Amino acid sequence: MEGGIHAGADESAFRECFSLTWKNPYVLRLAFSAGIGGLLFGYDTGVISGALLYIRDDFESVDRKTVLQESIVSMAVAGAIIGAAIGGWMNDQYGRRSALLTADFLFFIGAVVMASAPDPAVLIVGRVFVGLGVGMASMTSPLYISEASPPKIRGALVSTNGFLITGGQFLSYLINLAFTKAPGTWRWMLGIAGLPALLQFILMILLPESPRWLFRKGREREAKAILRKVYPEHEVEREIQDLKESVDTEIREEGSSEKINIIKLLKTKTVRRGLVAGVGLQIFQQFVGINTVMYYSPTIVQLAGFASNQTALLLSLITAGLNALGSIVSIYFIDRTGRRKLLIISLSGVIISLGLLSAVFHETTTHSPAVSRTETNRFSNYTCPAYSSGANPGTWDCMKCLKATSQDCGFCASATNKLLPGACLISNDKVKELCHKQSRPWYTRGCPSKYGWLALIGLALYIIFFSPGMGTVPWIVNSEIYPLRFRGVCGGMAATACWISNLIVAQSFLSMTQAIGTSWTFFTFGVIAVVALIFVLVCVPETKGLPIEEIEKMLEHRAFHFKFWEKRSDTLET
Repeated sequence: MEGGIHAGADESAFRECFSLTWKNPYVLRLAFSAGIGGLLFGYDTGVISGALLYIRDDFESVDRKTVLQESIVSMAVAGAIIGAAIGGWMNDQYGRRSALLTADFLFFIGAVVMASAPDPAVLIVGRVFVGLGVGMASMTSPLYISEASPPKIRGALVSTNGFLITGGQFLSYLINLAFTKAPGTWRWMLGIAGLPALLQFILMILLPESPRWLFRKGREREAKAILRKVYPEHEVEREIQDLKESVDTEIREEGSSEKINIIKLLKTKTVRRGLVAGVGLQIFQQFVGINTVMYYSPTIVQLAGFASNQTALLLSLITAGLNALGSIVSIYFIDRTGRRKLLIISLSGVIISLGLLSAVFHETTTHSPAVSRTETNRFSNYTCPAYSSGANPGTWDCMKCLKATSQDCGFCASATNKLLPGACLISNDKVKELCHKQSRPWYTRGCPSKYGWLALIGLALYIIFFSPGMGTVPWIVNSEIYPLRFRGVCGGMAATACWISNLIVAQSFLSMTQAIGTSWTFFTFGVIAVVALIFVLVCVPETKGLPIEEIEKMLEHRAFHFKFWEKRSDTLET
């Protein structure tokens, strides 16, 4: 679906966005205040990736159990699933502003609990609280911004939420690096997250409710006062009339502005088609693997052959910076190129990047440095038991050493060249220290490889392509594609689907890398990205430039575009 664009929508919406917000800074204030919810989302996604490296050092049980590491990451996602589901209901019943205030309170409590956690169990409880807040904020922030934005710049302003998500991730990596040498490293990393939550709580108290929600609740005088602050004088009366007609139509159809029947929702053609596109995009956003990169970026860097925690964090900062840059690119192109085209370009690049990552990790795992008996005998008291008792120790390499099952083992690389044969030893802090004293790199996650930099290039390309399209467009589409009377519930359903998918990926990534290898894991994400591309071509309409009230009319006349290579003739005229 490529039609339905207002005249002039192909002019630079990016310039128009800055022009309008310069003339009316109130709109920008609304967008950035609500967008701090995106910052919370991004910060939590990024900070745990670095904090996990030091949590493993503090708690031996976490270091030895992959499942416990995955749980610390994914319990925030589990909380977000509940938060998103509750957030949909709360948005419709109590308003967008109240939902954001509740999200900030929960996030702040979670940050305090995590920072003071005496053991992994309490840490996980704090992660659940943070997740509840993130889940609510993830679906409410873009909704609030969308409903308070003029149509011509709506996409660009909602993209600020995406920019603040990626900005939060970049900030989290900077915070991680800042506290690597501080006492209580990970406690500072996780605890400082309470500050932006507190800031947004204060800002949202000073801001109004969504005008569209106020209209829906019959509070027309308040809604009109806000709309007059948002829209230029020559447009405000038309917007008020369009909004009034939209709400009146819904009330006539439903018999009441308060009742939402889930069965009727699914039977309504426009809602059902909107849910297919919106929920589908949120699911594919997660299943192409983005949060494996964001949650486990330093770990992936270590799997590529970079042993140091600090090096892994520093290199991960590059991917986080590219992610933030991609969001800025999205703000420029979203109302110029369109949502659908941006998704197609994004997914095409993601497929190529995942193919490169799969190939690189295949090379790193099949061509790792050999284990030398001579090098291992230098540490005779600490030889890996599986290597000592192995039938063919001459065939061992670094990867086989790290996968030894009798006891955790590590690879102490050659001091001359990390690619030369090294020693296979028991993995503990004492042996790690002995290895480092001889100026040898110590590996427990991945092996030394001359292809490690190619893996970083693959990660960078993945982020560059993902961020401007699949990173921001699903949130924008879900903020504008549903009829007003169902917007909170449908947005909650889409956000819940997003977080359930996120949970599945976060809880399974490390286990998948152990079971089938890092190469096949990224290959699997690549296959899913191909399916996602076909889904976008068939199921996702273009909504660029359409007022929210007209998107419903478009969906009424739109069917699935199975012959996506043929130009449609049933586009909506506006």
